[in-house]
Order: sequence, then C-alpha cells, then structure tokens
Amino acid sequence: MAARLRARVRPRRGLALRPRRADGRAAAQRRVARAGARALRRQVRALCAEAHALPSRALVCVDQEGGRVRRLKPARGFAELPSAQAFAQLPEAEARAYAEASCAEMKSLGIDFDLAPVVDLDTNPANPNIGALERSFSADPNEVRRCVRIWDDAARRAGLGLCLKHYPGLGGAATDSHAELTDVSDCLSKDEVALFTELCEATIGSAILLSHARVRQWDPDWPVSISAVAIGALRRALPDALLVTDDLQMQGLRAFCSTTDAVVRALSAGADLVCIGNNLLVEERECVHAAETLRRMAQGDASLAATLAAAQARVAARKVLCAS
Repeated sequence: MAARLRARVRPRRGLALRPRRADGRAAAQRRVARAGARALRRQVRALCAEAHALPSRALVCVDQEGGRVRRLKPARGFAELPSAQAFAQLPEAEARAYAEASCAEMKSLGIDFDLAPVVDLDTNPANPNIGALERSFSADPNEVRRCVRIWDDAARRAGLGLCLKHYPGLGGAATDSHAELTDVSDCLSKDEVALFTELCEATIGSAILLSHARVRQWDPDWPVSISAVAIGALRRALPDALLVTDDLQMQGLRAFCSTTDAVVRALSAGADLVCIGNNLLVEERECVHAAETLRRMAQGDASLAATLAAAQARVAARKVLCAS
C-alpha cells in the first residue's frame, strides 16, 4: 500500500515520523462520487416511476448512443459507452459487453426506449452532426447491420426498445439540422434508405426516428419529419412501425414552421410520437396548445381521428412491450 512519511515535531520529544495514506483524499473523493451516483440513480428511477404512474403510463425515452451523445454520462457514475464508430472497431465480445451493460442499466432505471442506434451511413466523415461526432458505425451497410444486431440482442435481453435514426439517413449531409436546413437530396443513397426499412421490423420496438432532412425528389416543400408524402410512403412500407420525430425545436425545421404547426403536420401525416426538447426554446404552453388544436381538428375530421387513433394503438403496443 502506497504511503508517505510526514514529519511532526513533538515538544521535548524531538522528531517523530508517522505514515499517512497517500490515497486517503482520493478514496474519500471516490466515496463521495459513488454516493452522488447512487443518489442520481435514485432520482432518475423516481422520475421514470412518476412517468409510468401517470394515467397514460408515459413511455420514457433517452438518447444514449455512446460517445458524445450520452445523456447518462460516465462522469455521473453511469456505464461507459464508446461512440458508434469506436464500437464498430471493437472485438465483438467487447462490443456485446458494452451493449449489454448499457441496455441493462437503462432498463434498471425505468427507461423504456433508447433513441438509438444511428443507422446513417458515414459517407461524409466531415458531416458536423454525424461523421465528425463519430455517431455512425460505418459507411459499409453490412457493418451497420452487424452492429445493429449486437444492440438488438442486448436490448431484447433487457426488454428495452430501440429506435433507428435518422430516417432517411443523414450520413452524407454537410450541415447540422440542429442549427440550419439540412438537404440530403443529392447525397441520399438507396442503400441508406433500405437499411431503415430492412432493420426496423427486425429490431425490438420496431421504431424509426424521422429526421428534418429535406429530400426534394420526395417532397419539394417540406422536410421528412413533417412531410405527408414522405411519412405516408414509409407508413405504407411499415404499417406497424413506431414513427418518432426528431426534436421539433431544431432550427433546421423552424425555417419551415412553428412548433405547433410541426406537431399538427407530423401527427396528421402519420407520425406516432413527436419530440419537443423544450430546452432550445421554452414552449410548454405551445405544447398544450398543439394538443388542444389536434383534438379540435379530430372532432370534425373522421379521417384525422382515425389516424390519431391508429397512432395511439401503436404507442400502446410499445407500452405493453416495455412494461413486460
């Protein structure tokens, strides 16, 4: 055991030496950190339990991709999780260990869905939102398939839903939709789009997150997340998929419409859940207004009412899945 000697002068007794643990302060700091991590875990579990205790038994989702995109951070005492790019380079046994630990941890906290993995192909490593942040497994579709299978195996063991993102694929983009319009019309590949439709039904939760990318050949007017054309085509291909929008407060979408209008457009088009982060903007009242607007519209529109009822049924099925 490491120790160091510190001199102490005792009156009339000369010089005495006594050992002192060099790691005492570090050990105390570790104890404090562990206590803080346990308290934070309790807080997260309590928050998830409150959400589940609501009459609607809300689904609890988290962005836990690994690397730069981790809401549950190792610095706060949560499990380590490498970026998707680093994950793909690991020996398979090590990659599986990371996925299993992360999925088990999320489930133990009361989380229902991980809004991951990223299926975007890394066709533009300079992409400020994907490639530059190591959020893509690879530019090779087969490597993406392999990594998604590892995550699916781990999530199934834990009983955790997964959500593939960001449809139809942001890998080739040159801009970040958090900050500005993202157009993938000239870089989107058939291979990238096919990964979503292929892997969705094979992945626990059967969910896809819709990006705010613009694909002009699909819809010249609206981004995918609020496009009746794009969402309708995907819904016909995957009737039972859970379709979730990316954060409707991103600046790349606000160039087209307000948050309330985006909610109405997305759900009317066939999306099932909308994400509103409420941290880029404070819009709690707008969220309530959007819900009230949809309710009024559905009362006078049988087709919209049926669309919303179908969405509710798909969400309810995931609640049953995650509660089991």
